Amino acid sequence: MFYREAGLLKTSYAAEMALFPIPLDRYGVLAILVLAFVVIPFAASEYFVGVFMIPLLIWALAALGLNVLLGYCGQLSLGHGGFMAVGAYAAYNFATRLPELNLIVVFLLAGLCAAAVGMVFGLPCLRLRGWYLAVATLAAQFVIEFVLTSFSWFTGDNAMGALDTPAMVLFGHALDSTLSQYYLVLGFVCVLALLVKNLTRSAIGRAWMAVRDMDVAAEIIGIRPWPTKLTAFAVSAFMAGVAGALYAFVYLKSCNITAFGLPQSFQILFMVIVGGLGSILGSFLGAAFMALLPIGLSLLATVIPAWSRPGPGSGGMIFGGLIIFFLIVEPRGLAHFWVHIKQNLRVWPFPR
Repeated sequence: MFYREAGLLKTSYAAEMALFPIPLDRYGVLAILVLAFVVIPFAASEYFVGVFMIPLLIWALAALGLNVLLGYCGQLSLGHGGFMAVGAYAAYNFATRLPELNLIVVFLLAGLCAAAVGMVFGLPCLRLRGWYLAVATLAAQFVIEFVLTSFSWFTGDNAMGALDTPAMVLFGHALDSTLSQYYLVLGFVCVLALLVKNLTRSAIGRAWMAVRDMDVAAEIIGIRPWPTKLTAFAVSAFMAGVAGALYAFVYLKSCNITAFGLPQSFQILFMVIVGGLGSILGSFLGAAFMALLPIGLSLLATVIPAWSRPGPGSGGMIFGGLIIFFLIVEPRGLAHFWVHIKQNLRVWPFPR
């Protein structure tokens, strides 16, 4: 009997509402944490950790933020890269102008700055729906890029907007090794993923999902749509800001406005679509898919004949085809495959 809810007796409300009430779920999460904190840092190469794992975790955090807004609250956004840029440049200014601040505080303040900007742009979007909302958030992307490149105070009087980030020091220890930077990113991802998981199980998360499913019915039963949507914008932008700060400080080692342009906003959106809307696991699966796709295409190019290899610009076409494939075959994303597996385990060995 692999995966059963039957027979798991609860004697208190806290046990009934536990984060992982089924033992197999707890063991699975524990195994993933051991893999992330122990196995990968010491078994994998430094190149693998720095080039593959760190950006994967950062993109997963950014996708998780967009999933809060799109997957849980049903508000489409095409300006997520702009909120990441706000977080990156805010962290740079905090770190350079207030060097006595703790590094964790710098990243959290950067996230709060992005949350404030997200709420500012979220206010006029509260009355919009569908593609009108998407166009409004797309405008936020261009406005943020314009402000960051036009006002030299944000970019340290650098006309190009490209700035080298300062060295990272945490509690008196320089984070100059790939392993220490990986643990910094992993810590932020774990804490914020746990925060989102608990928010989705709370009254705030239930209000998000009620507005997503039918905002008129949610308002009738007493849920106020405006504060609910604004909260989703704030949480989503906060996580995007932290992800942008980590991306600039840990991975790029610089702040560059071109790294947070419109293509990056679409890339995060594709991660959420491929991984699965309204799923924390889907955000990680979508980010992993985006990270593994270039590697898979490179390996494919080495085994097929030279005359049939795709051209240099065909990666986008292949990825677009895969997006269409997922929308047709499994519109609920890669995370829904895990749902199917759990459903089969519930009745194993009996046929469904």
